Amino acid sequence: MSTTDDNAAGGSEEITSNTNECTSCEQNNVDAITEGIESVGVSDMTACASCGKEGNSDDMNNCNKCKMVKYCNATCKKKHRSKHKKACEKRVAELHDEKLFKEHPPKEECPLCFLPLPLEIDQVTFESCCGKFICNGCVYAMAMSESEGGVDLCAFCRTPSSCTDQEQINRVKNLMDKGNAKAFNHLAGYYARGINGMPQDWEKSNELNLKAGELGCSDAYCNLGFMYIHGNGVEVDKEKAKYYFELAAMGGDVDARTILGNMEGQTGNYHRAMKHMIIAAKAGHDLCLDKVKKGYINGLVTKDDYANTVRSYHDRQKEMKSDTRERVAWAANEV
Repeated sequence: MSTTDDNAAGGSEEITSNTNECTSCEQNNVDAITEGIESVGVSDMTACASCGKEGNSDDMNNCNKCKMVKYCNATCKKKHRSKHKKACEKRVAELHDEKLFKEHPPKEECPLCFLPLPLEIDQVTFESCCGKFICNGCVYAMAMSESEGGVDLCAFCRTPSSCTDQEQINRVKNLMDKGNAKAFNHLAGYYARGINGMPQDWEKSNELNLKAGELGCSDAYCNLGFMYIHGNGVEVDKEKAKYYFELAAMGGDVDARTILGNMEGQTGNYHRAMKHMIIAAKAGHDLCLDKVKKGYINGLVTKDDYANTVRSYHDRQKEMKSDTRERVAWAANEV
């Protein structure tokens, strides 16, 4: 009896010992992982750029402009400002250029033929009934559709064309109430030109363009750039003009991109000018492709960049072409 008990006791001791020494069981692995996480900590630690005091990165005060450095409090941030200013401005400029020189997003498509809309504004029609931009090829196809009675109907929503200036204005304002950025831009154009029953009012036009730009209409920012170039309703200010052209270019406006290229070229910043021209040419802009070619001849553009630009240009041109669009363009040239 005692022998059995001794064996049992010995076996128990052996099992306990093996359990304590096990390094491969699941519980020990979990314990090791948990211990590792606790030693690292959930949040990163960083040092204040001014006083060097370490703190939780999430709780520290960032430089609002460059986001490169952190401070333990506002006092340290203010104290370090003069030392950090040069590096901060350099980084801010780099971040700005990263956004500015991104290639344009794909061009908005015509809602009917699903081809990218033409770059030329006179080849596109804005419908105040539904707020859509429609290529003139689809407008022409609708007008030629006698079975549909399409001459006086919107090619997209089939709404009859407005009969009076007031009806047109009411439609545009109805779209504006729904937050349609293009409608704000369109009404701004009425005020700028004094058409459709609107008096010419540059200040009102600029106000509407600014709102349209804030809502995402890059064309409106380009219009504001022109206002500051020519002093329409505002003082002539080339810096502000450039600012709005840059906002428009970042939103994908090819005309604004072209203007920026010209502005940089006029001030001797030829490499920046070529960057703008390459982006615009890749989007399908004819004149910019010519300028990129000249840049290549003059050694401002590499062979590879020029070849890629030409390739992208032809791809974009091909995407935007259709038989009906070419027919409309030919008819317009004949007139």
